[in-house]
Amino acid sequence: MNYILLFLSVIIGYFIATLVKGKNLKFMPIFLAFSGSFLLSVTLLELLPEVFQEPSKRIGIFILLGIVIQICLEFFSKGAEHGHVHLHDAQQKFPWLLLISLSVHAFLEGFPISDHNHLLLGVIVHKIPIAIILSVFFIQAGYKKSTTLLFLFLFAIMTPLGSWVSTYSEAISSYSTEITAITIGVFLHVSTTILFESSKNHTFNLSKMTAVILATVLAYFL
Repeated sequence: MNYILLFLSVIIGYFIATLVKGKNLKFMPIFLAFSGSFLLSVTLLELLPEVFQEPSKRIGIFILLGIVIQICLEFFSKGAEHGHVHLHDAQQKFPWLLLISLSVHAFLEGFPISDHNHLLLGVIVHKIPIAIILSVFFIQAGYKKSTTLLFLFLFAIMTPLGSWVSTYSEAISSYSTEITAITIGVFLHVSTTILFESSKNHTFNLSKMTAVILATVLAYFL
C-alpha cells in the first residue's frame, strides 16, 4: 500500500496540473510552505531521535554528507526538489539530467519510509506540489504528452523502489542507520530551502505562517 500511495502522489500532482494548466497557482507557495514544514517536523521529531539513540559524531558526518549530496543534485536539477524548474532547451530534448538528479533524490527519500508512516505522509505531501510544478512546466513548455508522462512515471517509481530496496535488501539494511542519516541531511536541506523560498523577501504573510504552524502541530500529534 505504501508503494501505491507514493506512486499515486505524483499521478495526483499531474492531474491537478492538467486541471489548472498553470492558470491559477497562487496556492502553491502556501502548499509548499506546508509541505516543507511538515517534512522538516517529521524529520526532527522522528528520524533524528532514531539515528541518535546512540549519540555519535559519525552520524553527524552522514547527515552532513546528505546535505552535500542534495546540494550536488540541485546543481543538475536547478532546484526542482523545492519547486523550481529551469530548462533552457529549444529542441525540447528529454531532460535526462533533471530526471537523474530527481530520481536519486526520490530514491533516497524511500529508504526510511518502510518503518515510518508519518514520514510516508510527509513525503507524499512533499511530492504532490513538486509533481504539479513539473507537470505545469512540461505542459506550458510544449513537451509531448508522452514525454511528460514518461518522465513522471520514472520519477514516480523511484521512491517506492527506494523503500522496497531498504526493506528487502539485506546488504542495504545493515547500513540502515547511516542511510537514514544521509536522508535526514537531504530532508533538512530541501525542507528549509522550501520554507525560505516560499516566502517573498524571506518574510512570511499570515497565510503561510498559518500553514507552517498547522503542519508543525499536525506532525507532532500524528
